Amino acid sequence: MDALRRQASKFKEQVAKQQQAVIKQFSTSGYESSDVMVIDEVEMQRHQQLEKLYRSTRAGKDFQREIVKAAETFTAMGYKYIEAGTKLSEDCCRYGAENNSDNILAKAASVYGDARKHVEKEQEEYNRLLSSQVLDPLRSMIHGAPLEDARHLGQRYSRMRQEAEAQREETSRRQARVREAPTAENVAKLHASEAKMQELKANMAVLGKEATAALAAVEAQQQRLTFQRLVAMVEGEKTYHARVAAILGEIEAEMVSERQRKESAPPVVSENGSTKTMYFLAEVMHPFNASAEKELSLAKGDFVVVRKVTATGWSEGECNGRAGWFPSAYVEKRQRIPSNNLPGEVY
Repeated sequence: MDALRRQASKFKEQVAKQQQAVIKQFSTSGYESSDVMVIDEVEMQRHQQLEKLYRSTRAGKDFQREIVKAAETFTAMGYKYIEAGTKLSEDCCRYGAENNSDNILAKAASVYGDARKHVEKEQEEYNRLLSSQVLDPLRSMIHGAPLEDARHLGQRYSRMRQEAEAQREETSRRQARVREAPTAENVAKLHASEAKMQELKANMAVLGKEATAALAAVEAQQQRLTFQRLVAMVEGEKTYHARVAAILGEIEAEMVSERQRKESAPPVVSENGSTKTMYFLAEVMHPFNASAEKELSLAKGDFVVVRKVTATGWSEGECNGRAGWFPSAYVEKRQRIPSNNLPGEVY
């Protein structure tokens, strides 16, 4: 009979080891690796849920760190951008001031130098946004107490599982001793071991629920906060680029306008400048009102003696005893006049 009991006990241990090997593939814990066999199916499910939550929060924490690293890089690059832009702004303004004659390049340099100051202010604003809206909240979450507290609960649960497994083995040994020698002392020790085992299981169930709830709450907060910070970073960058694009658009418009103004202005031709050897008589087809001292007002139907024609679209001539510049497209040629048949120039 004793031989049968020993054989049955040995068989139970073999079955238990096989069960442990099967469950073991699910019990490698992310919050604390362990070879402990799960006590029962409920604890196994809780263990798997905790492991999933631990892995999720760890991945979320790693992702938050990557975002922080990128935002820190953007901020560092932004300060270098501000430094280089400020230097360029000063150089442009200095060049414009030192070459302040009627020079299109000097004018463009001054315009760009002044506008760059606004670009650097936008970069500073974007850096402040990255710091307050992205870096500070994520760093606080990464190093915050809720995540660490939840992980500590998970680790306590893992240690309690190990303790419960050790107690299970102790109870099995006590049971074997009682079967071999059912003395009062052995029975009392078995009852104490079983009572401790029940207490551990009860405590483990409570702690497992607390750890699961804490990690689930942290996971939800982690997901929500990370998403919000990503959206804030996208919106901030979008706003920054839109404002910089508006500033640069105004700079370009002012530069182009200045260039067009210079190109359309009457040219300055010296006395010895190249001119046409043959003058011609032209009829005014469209009225023109002079807006500068060197320009010549024309009325429709007047006749003007054209003496110079430039490639910029302006002509110089004399009409009604006055001379000056006017748009070439406003007149039509009628006949050529030899220059030696003209009276002296009148200004």
